[in-house]
Amino acid sequence: MPINPQITPTPRLVELLAFPDVQLLDVTGPFQVFATANDLSATPGCSLPYGLTVVAATPGPIASSSGLALLTAPLPPPEQPIDTLIVAGGPGSYAACQDASLIDWVRQRAAVARRTASVCTGAFVLATTGLLNGRRATTHWSRCAQLAAAFPAVRVEQDPIYVNDGALWTSAGVTAGIDMALALVEADLGRTIATSVARHLVVFAKRPGGQSQFSADLALAGEIPVFDELHDWMKRNLRGDLAVPVLAAHAGMSERSFVRRYRQVTGLTPARAVERIRVEAARQALGQTGLPLKRIARDCGFGSEETMRRGFIRILAVPPHAYRERFPV
Repeated sequence: MPINPQITPTPRLVELLAFPDVQLLDVTGPFQVFATANDLSATPGCSLPYGLTVVAATPGPIASSSGLALLTAPLPPPEQPIDTLIVAGGPGSYAACQDASLIDWVRQRAAVARRTASVCTGAFVLATTGLLNGRRATTHWSRCAQLAAAFPAVRVEQDPIYVNDGALWTSAGVTAGIDMALALVEADLGRTIATSVARHLVVFAKRPGGQSQFSADLALAGEIPVFDELHDWMKRNLRGDLAVPVLAAHAGMSERSFVRRYRQVTGLTPARAVERIRVEAARQALGQTGLPLKRIARDCGFGSEETMRRGFIRILAVPPHAYRERFPV
């Protein structure tokens, strides 16, 4: 019987784009996930699953925002075959957005890549290329509103740890790049390998909850000054009646006009906004005091622990007790 020679798969080429003042973990986090997948998949005589390169417009050592330098390779020709392009973030991403030649390279590189991704504020680079127009995307929780304002054609989602829309992936801040990279590995090599990588790196294979649990404030989406005074009053009267008739009267509007205008401005119904404000107050109490859950639920106007729990699950995707365990006083 003739022996058919075994065909060794070609490694998937993964490029991570860096630049001066890049966030170090935006590069090294995903890089280590793919490198560990290589380690755990190594088989004698077979190619590794991934070929990894960190590239930059100015090759050589570049300083990250923490001061630690990264050794980078030059940008390859944009038409050269590639599997995955990942754009890192960090303070330097805004200067990168002003580099027309770099933006053009990213646009052309993404055209030949099987998939393109960003970590943290690397989403601003992808948005500048136009790649995110009409797409769902996310970035660091503190920059979601800025991304939405600067690029209104992008459908910015504030809570997900990462978002996959077709061949485009975007992730939240810093360590969220690890979560996204694990998802990419799972898509390529299967859940078993991805879970093994997560266990080896001592991280969640699937992080519970969204990034709202880490944000400093649950700001109302699309908030503008027209309702600032109302929101301040709501925060001071959490235990009171915050039904639509009361809110409309305080705003000096008819109920119908108030509901329509409020949703137009904030993107939320008044009921959802009340819940969001109460969850934010409860979250602060959980992280800053040792008060029992029952007392916090009452003080924040929920009426019961169960109602507060449902609000936390709906908005933060974690129950109150789990939030307190992760962010203790």
